[in-house]
Amino acid sequence: MIQIRFTGVGGQGVLLAGEIFGAAKIKAGGYGVKAATYTSQVRGGATVVDILLDDEEILYPYANDGEIEFMLSTANISYQQFKNGVKLGGTIVVDPNLVHPSDEDRTKWKIYEIPVITIAKEEVGNVITQSVVALAVTQTFLNPLDRDLLFQTMISKVPAKVRDVNKKAFELGEKYARDAMSK
Repeated sequence: MIQIRFTGVGGQGVLLAGEIFGAAKIKAGGYGVKAATYTSQVRGGATVVDILLDDEEILYPYANDGEIEFMLSTANISYQQFKNGVKLGGTIVVDPNLVHPSDEDRTKWKIYEIPVITIAKEEVGNVITQSVVALAVTQTFLNPLDRDLLFQTMISKVPAKVRDVNKKAFELGEKYARDAMSK
């Protein structure tokens, strides 16, 4: 089973990436679920989305703290709250403009800095595409699914009028992830 966690704040739109991963895994003949948790303050409060992908039936929809192999975080409040769910030596991607890992964190996990929100806002030109940037970053780091299947699933889930910007967001997410991994 692959366990992925996205954290942010309410209103950032990380749910879409979880839905796309789950749908793509199901299309591939496996099982995929996403479970979202919000704090009482929906907009601006800490959020977490757990994504589980498996070839076997998934009986519990939440990731097991201490077993998560990959987390992507775009908000410091949720990073601090949920980082300990990542297994030691696991990978965490943070938006360096918004998330500030400690030196101790950097000894526990492989931490990469990718400005997900800035990429979406300034390079793609649409901040809402940050979930697709995150999707592509995660796919590039973990390779949990066939890339083309995931890409086609993403295209089928976004409105036709924004397919081109989401295609650009996906390609930029891949590029930034490859660049980060090569350093």
